[in-house]
Amino acid sequence: MSRISLLAIGVGATALIIVLSVVNGFEDLVKGLYNDFYADMRVVPARGKIMRIPTDRLQQIKKVPGVLALSCVAEEKAVLNGAFQTVITMKGVDSQYTAVTNIHTPQHLMRGSFSLGDVDHPAIVVGTGIENAAGLEVEKFRYPAVVYLPNKQADRLSSEEGLHSFSVVPVGTFAVQQEFDNKYVFTNLPFLQYMLSMQPDEYNALEMRISGDGAAVQQSLQQLLGKDFRVETRYQQNVGLYRVMKTEKWFIFIVLTLILVVAAFNIIGSQTMLVLEKKKDIAILQAMGASEERIRSIFLLEGLLLGVIGGGCGMLLAAFICWLQIQFKLIGFPGNSFIINYYPVTMRAGDFLLVGVTLLAITLGAAWIPAQRAGRQGYSLKSF
Repeated sequence: MSRISLLAIGVGATALIIVLSVVNGFEDLVKGLYNDFYADMRVVPARGKIMRIPTDRLQQIKKVPGVLALSCVAEEKAVLNGAFQTVITMKGVDSQYTAVTNIHTPQHLMRGSFSLGDVDHPAIVVGTGIENAAGLEVEKFRYPAVVYLPNKQADRLSSEEGLHSFSVVPVGTFAVQQEFDNKYVFTNLPFLQYMLSMQPDEYNALEMRISGDGAAVQQSLQQLLGKDFRVETRYQQNVGLYRVMKTEKWFIFIVLTLILVVAAFNIIGSQTMLVLEKKKDIAILQAMGASEERIRSIFLLEGLLLGVIGGGCGMLLAAFICWLQIQFKLIGFPGNSFIINYYPVTMRAGDFLLVGVTLLAITLGAAWIPAQRAGRQGYSLKSF
């Protein structure tokens, strides 16, 4: 029964470490994709959608310690009409945008180039979902593409002048994550400002690449810009995403821990049988003057050994399996519809520590019941 208990604890520990490591791998993968799309730091107006920042203020922002690159962007809902019509979010960016994000890298640029043209000859780079929805086929485009944007100066959107339209040339296709691929289209900033009747110094946001202490950079920017602007870190731009991933991980941990609790009943059974088998030994110890606490500690130590040996072997086995997956990508996804073709795995020391502490708590709790019985039970040598 002790061997069964060791096996149950070991299997539970192995499963906990492997599953948590796979969750870490997917978490790092998703964060990496979001990090390639979102900037390290973002400045938006505290109220409304449009902010006016003069050139001299932009120069001051660029001089803030830790700011490596600064890009001005504008963003608006639009309709793209290719072979089919679809609703998009058009994002106008300046020439510094490629220094702020990694959207233009070969990893994400599937076809064409990230050349956005100018105000008179605008070009667009579309997500793969938009390319399919609008029927663009960037590399062999056969249909004229027209973008429709709201006329901010029109009294009513339904009026004849409620929409501005302009022909655009699709020159590239990007793929980051389905949420972005089905939503965003990039173009040059001056063109979008012209279509939205914005002034050259009006933007929807400033996006930055930073280095060093992000909190210090955020504080410096907030002091420089004042209360009319809101400075957001990458975490604050995606609070919902980070909270969901953290909640999912804790939920998985709790479910697997409940399985370990069920496995701990094996320890209760084996320890109870051990107490029954060792009645004579307990009587001898009591005759020699051993206290209840001493006898109880012996059986608690037995349960602790089961947890340490079983859990330790399980975690070592899990670490070996995770290492094999990291090195050789043994377990993959069926088909080719995923960004990667294997299960990502990331081992973290904190997970090993958390699982170890949890195992010790469960095994000590399971061993406490039979240990209490052994300590309180009075045996006499005359009965043997």
